[in-house]
Amino acid sequence: MTVSTSSYRRGAALPSSNPFQRLAGLLGEDAPGLPPITLTIGEPQHAIPNFTADVLNAAMADFRRYPPINGTPEFRDTIADWLEKRYNIPGMIDRTHGVLPLNGSREGLSFGAIAARDQLGKDVEHPVVILPNPFYQTYAAAAHIADAEAVLLDARPGENFLPDINSLPQDLLDRTVAFYVASPTNPEGSVAGLDYWTRLIDLARKHNFFIFADECYSEIYRTSPPPGILEAAKTIGTGFSNIIVLNSLSKRSNLAGLRCGFAAGDPEFLSRWVKFRGLAAPQVPLPAQAVAVHAYRDENHVIENRRLYNEKYEAAEKHLSPILGPVTTEGGFFLWLNIAPWGSGEHVTQRLWGDVGLKVLPGSYLASNQSDGSNPGRDYIRVGLVAPIDHTETALERLAKWLGDNA
Repeated sequence: MTVSTSSYRRGAALPSSNPFQRLAGLLGEDAPGLPPITLTIGEPQHAIPNFTADVLNAAMADFRRYPPINGTPEFRDTIADWLEKRYNIPGMIDRTHGVLPLNGSREGLSFGAIAARDQLGKDVEHPVVILPNPFYQTYAAAAHIADAEAVLLDARPGENFLPDINSLPQDLLDRTVAFYVASPTNPEGSVAGLDYWTRLIDLARKHNFFIFADECYSEIYRTSPPPGILEAAKTIGTGFSNIIVLNSLSKRSNLAGLRCGFAAGDPEFLSRWVKFRGLAAPQVPLPAQAVAVHAYRDENHVIENRRLYNEKYEAAEKHLSPILGPVTTEGGFFLWLNIAPWGSGEHVTQRLWGDVGLKVLPGSYLASNQSDGSNPGRDYIRVGLVAPIDHTETALERLAKWLGDNA
């Protein structure tokens, strides 16, 4: 395990550009070798649920109203119902204090660390926020906003691309206020098992920090539903203290533009957080909450969404596995491809654009360099499978041919 505090420290500035700005700088003004196909971002392109427009139209007048910061009772009940059924935790969600609507999960991920720091009130000079490496850039922003020291834990294949939590120093854990972890992971698509979640919960309660479990890809999986942290908490049998799970409609229902998600779990934390959010955060519009209620009560569109992604993974396996070996991930909608024999992720990204018009993302742009100069994403590229199947097939054919021609 590598623990690094070299990339983000208390009060340090964030990187001057996000991964996509860095990619634009890498590719510059060079023309692509073939008509371009973009495989970089995780913006769903499947159809939105067919009831969306009707629900919005019926709730249109509610755009006049200021929504309650803690959401409508119907929203909270629906989320609680969905969580209890999805994770087999009947009756465990506090429907008054255990669910909060968010303007997409990013809002909660961004500002949760502030609430964790303030609520814990740890008397330490440098509070710590732990995040995986590679990581969703919002986690680093959360540490920065909370004026905390970000500690990056390398996520590597030998550990199923999950942060290694077995050997963290005790003094570090004592300073920790928030631990960010995703399952399925982004970009690798790995899934945390119940044992992993249980060990992390035990650490959080022993050292008194909050876990922010990013489960936004929970419904995009190949065969088996990924277990969740609330499910793991049930096996321990002591409630949801120190646990906040975040999810949204962006991936599950292809409604990224609706900006509607939720936080659920520790009712004491959430009941305090809602007071802060009542002063500082925007409410979720009532029509958006109405769509969420319908979306979380309907699984048919989710099943079809998952089928479409799995169809594209089958295509990826067909085209790429003869060259790279198995490429299918447990969850999510990205390929995380080790292309070390062809060069670094940056080098391969430039070549794919210039030679065959494929725009992918270097893995190193989703990770941070460690103090020894290593980067766990350097040998990888991330390939998004969000485009329609015909575009995806064309892209995979080009990628496979390029890899074969340049082997």
